[in-house]
Amino acid sequence: MTAAKPDHGTVRAVLALAGRAPSVHNTQPWRWVVGAESVHLMADWDRWLRATDPDGRDLLVSCGAALHHLRTAFAGMGFATRVHRLPNPADPVHLAAVEPRAATASDEQVALSAAIGKRRTDRRRFSSWPVPAAHLDLFAARAAEEGVLAVPIAGARERGRLASAFTRAAAHQERVEGYGTELGLWSGRGRTAADGVPRTAAPSRPMAHDGLPMRAFSAGSLTASTANDQEVDAGALLVLATAGDDPLSRLRAGEAASAVLLEATGLGLATCPLSQPLELPETRAAIRDGVLDGAAVPQLVLRIGWAPAAAPPLPSTPRRPVEDILSRLPGTGTP
Repeated sequence: MTAAKPDHGTVRAVLALAGRAPSVHNTQPWRWVVGAESVHLMADWDRWLRATDPDGRDLLVSCGAALHHLRTAFAGMGFATRVHRLPNPADPVHLAAVEPRAATASDEQVALSAAIGKRRTDRRRFSSWPVPAAHLDLFAARAAEEGVLAVPIAGARERGRLASAFTRAAAHQERVEGYGTELGLWSGRGRTAADGVPRTAAPSRPMAHDGLPMRAFSAGSLTASTANDQEVDAGALLVLATAGDDPLSRLRAGEAASAVLLEATGLGLATCPLSQPLELPETRAAIRDGVLDGAAVPQLVLRIGWAPAAAPPLPSTPRRPVEDILSRLPGTGTP
């Protein structure tokens, strides 16, 4: 790339940050193809969790999060991006083409990029400190910039219906053929793994916060965040929802999730994306109709709150090396 565009070293650094995006079971279901003028996001359907994610929704939301991480990393390094989403309708693997151009990074963009390395998925109980309304308004604004609604679920009736959907989804998936095997293959990973949910990030016993059960990963060692398991969890719940339910909507939902998670991380909040009840048609419809009044399609739930002051920091989860997910178009050099 020319002086007005990022060099190879910068592109690799950006892709490493993009790879920090959250994904279902930390499968990292994406690949990158770099050309002379653009970077292309490709879905890696070999990493599709067929039992967990039968319609590929989680995969596309995950890739959307990686796309926003890419945009954020480029912005923090002084490059604006022009994004062409689903540029080839005949190719469902090609999700986006991103054209970076030199620009001046704002302090806000630098700070948001710095949040990438700090973000963790925290499945533990949050503290009793409420999330300020101004923060929730900011998260809604960030999601709206990506064309997505971020709906706070504060009422007892709506929270109860959401919790019921979580419980029903967990019970149903336990009966799905291959689900337990798939979950076991992708969780309880050791230190040397480059993907999957490590045992240090998965609860050591079943956890439920305000009636919402956390997914029961295998061989976890993550303990409660406080000695008092009965402390009120004042974490906020946001449902990310879209007007439609096509691949573009799902990709956009992932971008919005990244935008909200990074903003929350920058404010010092703990976060946890939750997808389990959106993976089944029945519970997805229940959330759409019973929580969102049928006005939008739910794509993801975000838990956001303050970690207890005494909670130990979470270690970074593993990611695949850039060289494993990067290729170049012919005539543009070596990866």
